[in-house]
Amino acid sequence: MKPSLQFRLSQHMALTPQLQQSIRLLQLSTLELNQEIEQMLEQNPFLEPEDDLPALDLAAAAEYERQRNDRQNSDETASTAAESDAGSSDGDAAGIDTVELGTTERDDWENGTERDDFDGISEAPSRNNDADDEFDPMSRNTAGISLQDHLKQQLLGMRLGAEDMAAVEVLIESLNEDGYLADPLEEIVDSLLPEGADEDTREEVLSRLKCALGWLQHMEPVGVGAANLNECLVLQLRAQPAGRIRDVAIDICQQHLELLARRDTKKLMSATGASEGEVKQAQGLIVQLEPKPGRAFTRAEANIIIPDVIIQKSGRGWKVVLNPDVMPKLRINDLYAQALRASRSPRGTAASESHTALSSRLQEARWFVKNIQQRFDTILRVSQAIVDRQKNFFTHGEIAMKPLVLREIADELGLHESTISRVTTAKYMNTPFGTFELKYFFGSSLNTEAGGNASSTAVRALIKQLVTAEDAKKPLSDSQLASMLEEQGIQVARRTVAKYREALKIAPANLRKAL
Repeated sequence: MKPSLQFRLSQHMALTPQLQQSIRLLQLSTLELNQEIEQMLEQNPFLEPEDDLPALDLAAAAEYERQRNDRQNSDETASTAAESDAGSSDGDAAGIDTVELGTTERDDWENGTERDDFDGISEAPSRNNDADDEFDPMSRNTAGISLQDHLKQQLLGMRLGAEDMAAVEVLIESLNEDGYLADPLEEIVDSLLPEGADEDTREEVLSRLKCALGWLQHMEPVGVGAANLNECLVLQLRAQPAGRIRDVAIDICQQHLELLARRDTKKLMSATGASEGEVKQAQGLIVQLEPKPGRAFTRAEANIIIPDVIIQKSGRGWKVVLNPDVMPKLRINDLYAQALRASRSPRGTAASESHTALSSRLQEARWFVKNIQQRFDTILRVSQAIVDRQKNFFTHGEIAMKPLVLREIADELGLHESTISRVTTAKYMNTPFGTFELKYFFGSSLNTEAGGNASSTAVRALIKQLVTAEDAKKPLSDSQLASMLEEQGIQVARRTVAKYREALKIAPANLRKAL
């Protein structure tokens, strides 16, 4: 073959580093974004948070704020004195305590009630000059005590020898967050002893751990240190007063939990030799037990979701605002940037190479700030488009949800579906009905008899309502639910109802039936 030269024209998309960073920042959650920002602040000297002001500036700002408040107070005092001379009707209207009104509105929101003039949430909860000023949302985390610390405090009050106390501490550290032993005692022994330890030593350590387990299982909360659910429930039952019902409950927990889960009363009566009334009383006793003794010590605050956007009432519609608590405040360090611009060195020198490297870091900082701003702008645009499509949801709830797919929002905003997918993943919206992931507002459509479409989210909400209102002694089957939906004009198959029911974590009809 003879070598030859050929020319070929082709088009391809090249992802620049700036575009790659923009895509990556867009798909990050709020927590991941904060971690990314912290890392960038450590690596790039040209970036700094906006709230890092010199102490002198802070003092001046505080003094200015104090003087402004003094002027406002004096103006309010003068206006109040002038209004007190007006008529009685005007005086009554002017005498309303605005702080009291604000408190009432906030209480209504927290209690889940909605007033006719509800205006949504305009911003993060205001900090009035009262006891709320000292409230730290993370104080519960710092003040809370872990399950291990709680048990170790009890251990200090027990008169045990040094070896027994050390053995109990080993078991305490082996507990998972639910209060169960994460590993069998034999495996704990293997982790404590070196390889090749003789059998007598193993037996001695195992015997001491078994004794320590007895001490542990007598601590509070009752049920801690169990190997499984059966043992956990039995430990709690044995701590209660003796009686026939307790013995039946212990028998059920030890050997017949599966029958109890299936609500099989007849087989429970046959297996335990108890009457129907005794089985029902034993079930009531078991229901009161705590299957996860460590639950009270878990940090629920770790699961709190901070919304990225907040919905506000705007006239007859709704508008979206960014949550100021999640928006990072970054800026370029002007002092370093000016110093870099002022320093010019001849090319080819070490100083010139250093200047080039610093210039690239400055450009990187500017890109980062711009990409973060673009990230929040995109989230805001997508959120507003979702709200415009799902107006009925914010008035009537999930049962009024409309079918919506990513393609509709992408076409409206001129973006790609993959971009909409990144924006709606791990981003949350605060609504009058709670906080939801943006993906929650998307759902496939189901046909109706009228020729229209119903959202799968609305159908799931309707299924939940039907199950909630059912007779506990005669729960609705999936076929019955499908028939009831068809009566309301929604055509859905039984297997689809089963899929939606499982997604809602609703048990089948035979398991929902009351004993």
